[in-house]
Amino acid sequence: MSGAVGRPVRTTTGAAGAAAAGPPRRDPVGYVLVIAAYLLMGGAASLVDMTDAPTGAVLCVRMAFACLVLAAFFARRRMLIDWRRPGAAPRLLLLGAVSSVSALLLFVAIRATGVAIAMILLFMMPVWVALVAPRIFGLRREPVVFPALALALVGLAVILAPGLFGGGARTSALGLAAGVGAGLTYAAFVLLVKDLTRRVASTTVSFSEAGLDALFLLPLALWQLSDTGYHFTLRDLVVLIVMGVVCTALAHTLWAEGTRRVRVEHVSILGYVEPVAAPIYALILLGQRPGLWTIVGGALILTAGLLVVVFGRAGGESSLAALAEAEPL
Repeated sequence: MSGAVGRPVRTTTGAAGAAAAGPPRRDPVGYVLVIAAYLLMGGAASLVDMTDAPTGAVLCVRMAFACLVLAAFFARRRMLIDWRRPGAAPRLLLLGAVSSVSALLLFVAIRATGVAIAMILLFMMPVWVALVAPRIFGLRREPVVFPALALALVGLAVILAPGLFGGGARTSALGLAAGVGAGLTYAAFVLLVKDLTRRVASTTVSFSEAGLDALFLLPLALWQLSDTGYHFTLRDLVVLIVMGVVCTALAHTLWAEGTRRVRVEHVSILGYVEPVAAPIYALILLGQRPGLWTIVGGALILTAGLLVVVFGRAGGESSLAALAEAEPL
């Protein structure tokens, strides 16, 4: 990753070079980066369960720690140059707003309808991405996407079935609307990242997201802390540092770089790896053993991901094919 990670790509020979180079090649490193990122993100849910801090404060402080870590390693003149690229600044600002709104809508949906329904509505995201991404990025629609997507959705439903049918699910117009909104804004976030990684470095994307999220969520965090009178403990800070460094700074940077290399529909479907990873972390960190439903659903989701990786097309113009090269420092 040392030579190419974080650098936007630019074409060198135009249409003639593309024809000479042939069709874009699959980028296995991109898939590894995306899957690794989702595996790291999957630990966030168990870590949140280890702290009693208000949700808004957890989200804000987590992003603040991520921003500090990314600033320590990557804050340099290059990021300022990235922000000044044509069209980059408004897209980065929109990215932060969309990410914050998605997180808040998910919080409302969980409170109003329960985890099961909220997560199903959130992970409708790949459906929205699969429907609009080919038109936005000018790519041909893939036959494998919708079968893999259907299989992944079935797997997610199986994992969440105990919550749906065991009395843990609730219906609420507000909660359902918030859940649908969370899925739609999550899809918009994924598409924005894909677009931005063709313009700026992946580290600029992850740093900007973390910093803007922390800024946008700060009023909610301050209000919740003032309203509840909650004070962070040493355990809270340790948990939030791990979340900020591992589950956010590292994971989001790997994810942004992988998203640059891989078709965005594949990235969204592989996102179902995250709810599969969550029970593994729950077992390791909280001692919660996964049930049969979780194991069966996880197997279906992993099969869907395998279909995408094996039978999906290469990443098109955003892949690290022969027609692209790293932009010099």
